[in-house]
Amino acid sequence: MNPFPVVGGFGVKSADAADDRRARGLLAGFNPSARFIIFHGIALWICFTALRITLAVRFAAHAPIGVADYFRCFVVGAWRDVGIAVLFSLPWLFWMFVLSKRWHAAKWQRGLFSLVYISSWMGFLFLLVTEYFFFEEFKSRFNTVAIDYLIYPQEVFTNLWEAYPITKVLSLCLVAAIGVGFSFRTLRSRIWVEPHRRGAAFRQFCLALLFFVVAIISLRFASAHFSRERLINELANNGVISVVVAAWSHNLDYGAFYPVIDRDEAFARARKILAAPGEVFTGPPDSLTRRVPGDPGRPRLNIVLLLEESLGSEFWGSLGRKKTLTPELDKLSQEGMFFVNMYATGNRTVRGFEGVLSSFPPLPGDSIVKRDHSENVETIARVLRRDGYRTTFVYGGRGLFDGMGSFTLRNGYERFIEQKDFLKPTFTTAWGVCNEDLYRKTIEECRELDRKGEPFLMTTLSVSNHKPYTYPPGRISEDPKKHKRDYAVKYTDWSLGQFFAAAKKERFWTNTIFVVVADHGARVYGSQSIPIHSYEVPLLILGPAAVQTPSRHEQLGSQLDVAPTILGLLGRPYETTFFGHDLLKMPVEQHRILVNHNRDIGIAVGEHLVVMSMNKKLEYYHGNPKTDALLPVDSPDEIDKKLELDAVALFQTADDLYMKRNYRVNDIR
Repeated sequence: MNPFPVVGGFGVKSADAADDRRARGLLAGFNPSARFIIFHGIALWICFTALRITLAVRFAAHAPIGVADYFRCFVVGAWRDVGIAVLFSLPWLFWMFVLSKRWHAAKWQRGLFSLVYISSWMGFLFLLVTEYFFFEEFKSRFNTVAIDYLIYPQEVFTNLWEAYPITKVLSLCLVAAIGVGFSFRTLRSRIWVEPHRRGAAFRQFCLALLFFVVAIISLRFASAHFSRERLINELANNGVISVVVAAWSHNLDYGAFYPVIDRDEAFARARKILAAPGEVFTGPPDSLTRRVPGDPGRPRLNIVLLLEESLGSEFWGSLGRKKTLTPELDKLSQEGMFFVNMYATGNRTVRGFEGVLSSFPPLPGDSIVKRDHSENVETIARVLRRDGYRTTFVYGGRGLFDGMGSFTLRNGYERFIEQKDFLKPTFTTAWGVCNEDLYRKTIEECRELDRKGEPFLMTTLSVSNHKPYTYPPGRISEDPKKHKRDYAVKYTDWSLGQFFAAAKKERFWTNTIFVVVADHGARVYGSQSIPIHSYEVPLLILGPAAVQTPSRHEQLGSQLDVAPTILGLLGRPYETTFFGHDLLKMPVEQHRILVNHNRDIGIAVGEHLVVMSMNKKLEYYHGNPKTDALLPVDSPDEIDKKLELDAVALFQTADDLYMKRNYRVNDIR
């Protein structure tokens, strides 16, 4: 009688195989399918670790990092990788379980298994390469951007094809996958020689599934957030986990994950923060609706609002940068009202949308542009429509992308002009028509509305300053075939120079306020959980209707303040629920910015930054954000504590108003 039977069906063999065990090492006691899965999982884990090492070597942190932090990064990351390696092993265990005894050793089944196995490894390796390029661009594991890339394949895959050597990468992944398949051929072949035991296969599948569930629960399904260096936290994460968390939390329950206070207290504090001289709250206590005073007899000046893709302050010579890429805008900044201490609310175009157009805080989760409660929210277009303005949005790409067309048309804009409306574009990219075509169309639309004598709000969003960084040849001296960001910035600057040269020749130039503001900075860099140094954006206001004397303004502000400042320049009365202030009238004590990065939200003023993360975690930073010198502190001071309460009140009331569909004044008449 054999004293060593199979144990529990999990694959431990009898003593008759002792010689075989010694010949094949430690795992010889497991049956072939168990050995195959174990080696498969180890191979996946090694690949994840190799990616982490590559990212750690290739992308240095902005602050000095100790060995202990890197060690913990790899320990935390290793456990995450183990969980995903087990997840990626489950399909093969399931395959072995569902096989019938009749098909177990069939040649067609073995061939199909090998083909699918090699194909899956090719896909996995391509995923790792993709994550490397994603990290290079965003200094982050897969996040909501990656989800958008899957939702809008036309723009994204065209962009990837033009910006990266996709054919070469796929070929290398195929070769590597074949190599992996060849390395495991002996292990695979032994699976089909062994008698088929569905019970054992089922128990192996259940055990692996249980292990995966325990691993995921232990991670609390959240980001790796243990270091004060943002890059270390990103390195410790796993791209699969991070993208799943991003998808799961796109419309999360704010109160369950972030600090809150009593609702009445939150609204009372928010009202106190937003109160301004002469403004009167007109709604109930759980509302922010207020009337802004003005002269109804003042003329209805036109507004042209130019949202610029990724045109952060880092490129502007007029903002003290050593290498200017914006000679045209630098000259224009000497003619206008130039705000030099402004910040974006986030690092996505949709964040710029909600900040500039709706003066709405950047809630964690998705922007309200993409959420499902946004059919009737307040925007500058709604305010001006109530005052008799015509409103048009001109976008060089497709309105379907990020739901921009839907959001604008549901919230105050009468018309949305998109790529299909440009009949003979000069040049197109993966994202749409080039900037010069966009601005040529804008001039035409403004001219037509001016001819009719109707006051208008014309809003545009450019696309050229985006990978693959292509633009028409012959506009600037740099070669567009080199696909460099700096060259795309110079082309954007050239296009704006051409636009303003043309606008100055039009009749509407004298009664129009022109506004140039970036939707976000060019890239994310910095040690903080919210690296606000990279969020700095310019705000430039031009036109004789608003600027009699050129001026430079140092006060702190953000995209939330753009709409109130524009409306303040008009000087006409209006009602609002906006979270921003008129930068030209805002008291010094109300200078603050609200910011977002992935699932972190924060508030900053002066040399203080307070960050709130999922699971109600708080971080405090002190230092100069202009020089990326904000450093974490262990003990918050009185300013930090006040800012913390302000942040809780503002974000909590914003979530409350949005979720209850109360972020509006009234319907457009």
